[in-house]
Amino acid sequence: MKKHNASAVWKGTIKEGSGTLTTKSKVLNNHQYSFKTRFGDGAGTNPDELLAASHAGCFAMALSLILGQNGFTADSIDVNAEVTMDPDKLALTGSHLTLKAKIPNIDQNKFMEIANAAKDNCPISKALSLPITLDASLV
Repeated sequence: MKKHNASAVWKGTIKEGSGTLTTKSKVLNNHQYSFKTRFGDGAGTNPDELLAASHAGCFAMALSLILGQNGFTADSIDVNAEVTMDPDKLALTGSHLTLKAKIPNIDQNKFMEIANAAKDNCPISKALSLPITLDASLV
């Protein structure tokens, strides 16, 4: 088993308070987050943005893996993940992946088959209990 660690410290009330996030790798090192960064336009990150980054990165890696298993190597994989939060329900309602990939010698049907397999099987997708959608295009 491989374990990854991160920590959060929060001080104050939900709206006026703030916190910091730190990862073991120190990529985030006491990085600020707050109510304003999640629901407004404050400076810093937030859990939803970090989930989107995780989903985009995980999907790109899964796509590369499945492409390789099928004899393809991408020249480029560009993924954007948009995680939607319903602030009234305090619920994440979806993650939408947008993929633009340059993959030599692959046809559209095989590309879509592999992209959908990556969407369904990347570990972050498997961990999420929300709808995941995908727009994929070859460039």
